[in-house]
Amino acid sequence: MKAMAWITALLAITFAISPFFANPFTGFRADQLPIPQVDPPIQPAGYAFSIWGVIYLWLIVSGLYGAIKRADDPAWQATRPWLIVSLLVGTFWIGIANASVFWATVTIWIMLATALGALIASPASDRWLLRAPIGLYAGWLSAASFVALSATLAGNGVFTDSYGWALILIPAALVLAAVVQLTQKSAPEYGIAVAWALVAITVANGSAVLTVTLLAAAAAAMMAALAIRSATLSA
Repeated sequence: MKAMAWITALLAITFAISPFFANPFTGFRADQLPIPQVDPPIQPAGYAFSIWGVIYLWLIVSGLYGAIKRADDPAWQATRPWLIVSLLVGTFWIGIANASVFWATVTIWIMLATALGALIASPASDRWLLRAPIGLYAGWLSAASFVALSATLAGNGVFTDSYGWALILIPAALVLAAVVQLTQKSAPEYGIAVAWALVAITVANGSAVLTVTLLAAAAAAMMAALAIRSATLSA
């Protein structure tokens, strides 16, 4: 248990510092795809990515606290196999994303699946030091995974263009996020992160792509309501 606790803490640190050892990532480049995706409507506004600062710091605090104070706690231990995989993949994700949209999409879905596994396994105790940071992390990934999927599909000419995929994948992301939030009642941070991303999609589109703006705004309002409900239940 102690070894896994320290591995989790170490990977939280490597995950957080990984952007300093890779070329900056501000979204997939147009030349990475057969059909260039320039400002796709499902892409959040740039300011939304500032949430990573909170996620990185909170995961480091959680990992170190877990290693020092909860190394032998079975409840914390249940989250660690999931987190180890997610953070390990995340440590290399920016490098992968700069090289391949397809593999970036595959790996971000692996990060999401394992982050959700960690969230489901996390206990209600020590919520602010374990469940909350995992929830915020998993929530952002729930939105980001669908953004990556849209780029891969539209960029390879599958079925429809980026506008069509935005109309399909925003509701799909909402369904996934709503199911997670409804089943994980004491993790409002999850819904907050998803709502944050959806609001940023509305900001990015404004009146230029009004259909996507209204769709994302409605989805954001729904997730905010579910997050508030979750916060009320966990109070």
